[in-house]
Amino acid sequence: MPEAVLTVTGVTAGYVPDLPILRDVSVTVRAGQIALVIGPNGAGKSTLIKAIAGLIPISAGRIAFGGAEIAGIRPDQLAAHGIAYVPQTDNIFRSLTIRQNLDLALRRAGGDAPARLARLFDQFPALADKHRERAGTLSGGQRQFLAVAMALASAPRLILMDEPSAGLSPKAAQEVLEHARMLTTQGVSILLVEQNVNQSMRLANHCYILAEGRNQIDGPAQDLLHDPVVGEIYLGGRRVGAA
Repeated sequence: MPEAVLTVTGVTAGYVPDLPILRDVSVTVRAGQIALVIGPNGAGKSTLIKAIAGLIPISAGRIAFGGAEIAGIRPDQLAAHGIAYVPQTDNIFRSLTIRQNLDLALRRAGGDAPARLARLFDQFPALADKHRERAGTLSGGQRQFLAVAMALASAPRLILMDEPSAGLSPKAAQEVLEHARMLTTQGVSILLVEQNVNQSMRLANHCYILAEGRNQIDGPAQDLLHDPVVGEIYLGGRRVGAA
């Protein structure tokens, strides 16, 4: 079994002190794999990824990356630790060109920036073809590819992705999720929060289901894909291990 890259243990977190959204949540991301987090609306999925990224304070629990404690990390320190975060919205600068967006993401790459830019354009040829165009003119799928390219600019070991297929057409959503899967073949690990359950579960390695801010069930994604318990949790008829 691949080593654990990110380990979230017993995390309790929320926007307001003493009003936690997450309660004792645990998740593990293994090297070169996709760990998927799904659940009904209000389950705490985005709160979890924001807590890991240092955007929401945690009141209990541990978050370890590569064996080092990162709970309470500042968002601007993520890249230095080898972590990239792709938020669901506002993840590109629409008024800037594609090239300007990537140049901003590469600002700390130093002398390696030109080579990294070339690799990104090789990986995302549609962005290379339009590099002089404003990012706001891109289609939804292309904007998400730009957001992923900006995340890759820092050469991360782990990418935190918050609902990358939200608002996309089924075809664009499939392309974005398949590209996430391809990244794992390059040694990148991914914690993926998604509402596109069927497509994401077919591509993920392990799946965690949250409801009411708590772990409900987890296991190999392929095993859970057709498990009736998953449907019951989404429909509100089952809570596993919830107080």
